[in-house]
Amino acid sequence: MSSAHTEVKWQMIADGHYCLSGRLERDTVSAFWRQREEWLPQQKAVTLDLSALERVDSAGMVMLLHLCQHIEQSGGQLTLCKMPEQLSTLLRLSHVDSLFAANIA
Repeated sequence: MSSAHTEVKWQMIADGHYCLSGRLERDTVSAFWRQREEWLPQQKAVTLDLSALERVDSAGMVMLLHLCQHIEQSGGQLTLCKMPEQLSTLLRLSHVDSLFAANIA
């Protein structure tokens, strides 16, 4: 079994519309978050398509929460769309789905 981790990729689809792909998990989140100055959008209204995520664990979920808060603190709004079922279930089981309620399309 390969120990290589699929990195997280942040890709612009259109102005203000982005796609997150790869594996958003404990082994990839910290490096990805440290590099946020490179990928964090400057728009006020940002839509993030999550359909290309292969896997999300609790660390990935927390990073998405921090991302929502970070964008809101700078006066913006992040909308998460096409959320994988695995992430929806994780939010529910962790009782944090209400924290994301305003951010889910």
